[in-house]
Amino acid sequence: MDRPELGFLLSRLMREVMAREKPILEAAGLEMWDYAVLTALAESDAPTQAQLAATTGRDKTRLIGNLDRLEADGMVERQPDPADRRNRIVSLTPAGSRVLDRCRKAIAAMETELLADLDPGDRAGFERALTTLAEAGR
Repeated sequence: MDRPELGFLLSRLMREVMAREKPILEAAGLEMWDYAVLTALAESDAPTQAQLAATTGRDKTRLIGNLDRLEADGMVERQPDPADRRNRIVSLTPAGSRVLDRCRKAIAAMETELLADLDPGDRAGFERALTTLAEAGR
């Protein structure tokens, strides 16, 4: 093989991306899992915390701490589900949307810097390939 395995390469890239994202998220008062929750809720409300856990890949018992913190900071709200009062519908608040938007903009700038050495065509191809592979894995 002419190159290291994909797992090795992706792992190295992921560690670098996470190291660069961490100060951005910390400046917003977020942990990585908080950001994952906000991102998932930006796509749609979560009808149950269990479904939110499945969407984010976060263990549902650990997700509660993230939700408690995000709710205390006014970024998410949990309301009883009118169809089943045992469930809570988790929603992103306007404040949560603003924090998420600021983080996304800062992360986009970081990604531009990270990928600056790539030819524009290579960067576009890389981003397309990652998106295709990630969507196929859903």
